[in-house]
Amino acid sequence: MRLAQLDGPMIETPRLILRQWRRDDIAPYTAMLADPATARFITVDGKPVDDEMTGWRHTVVMAGHWAIHGAGMFAVEERESGTFVGRVGPWFPPGWPDFEVGWAIAKDARGKGYASEAARAAIDWAFAHFEIAQVIHCIDRENLASQGVARRLGAARGREIELFGHIADMWVTTREAWTPRNKA
Repeated sequence: MRLAQLDGPMIETPRLILRQWRRDDIAPYTAMLADPATARFITVDGKPVDDEMTGWRHTVVMAGHWAIHGAGMFAVEERESGTFVGRVGPWFPPGWPDFEVGWAIAKDARGKGYASEAARAAIDWAFAHFEIAQVIHCIDRENLASQGVARRLGAARGREIELFGHIADMWVTTREAWTPRNKA
């Protein structure tokens, strides 16, 4: 058996490839979600993923978002090594506050600017393919690293939201403000 392959877009940046999910992503994505500092901000319950079945479920949710909505978070890999480094891209399940472009980078790949680089590409792609006035970034108030990425992208802190039972901030990147300055 194999994880279905979607014929979706692939985006290349100077150092990264944003692509569709594949079976080979299950193990590294599960490992990424097993890190308590990562899980704290991106799993629904804030708890690390510690088994293969739960990791598989998280992976098929990412692939399924593409199948159902025609867009979703991309699996992100380093161009040079082919190593899985995270997930970045659109996210808008039912009940979500707006069309989000989110990011999560594996522990070993942090501090290299990958979140900003991939998010810029994903925001470009979202504005090119959807008639939306803005994208949002739902960021926990304690997630200082993601707040820094949002600032580098030129996003503005917007309203307060409830995210998985606690208060977070909705950062906003408007189409109008998305200029070449933000892409540099």
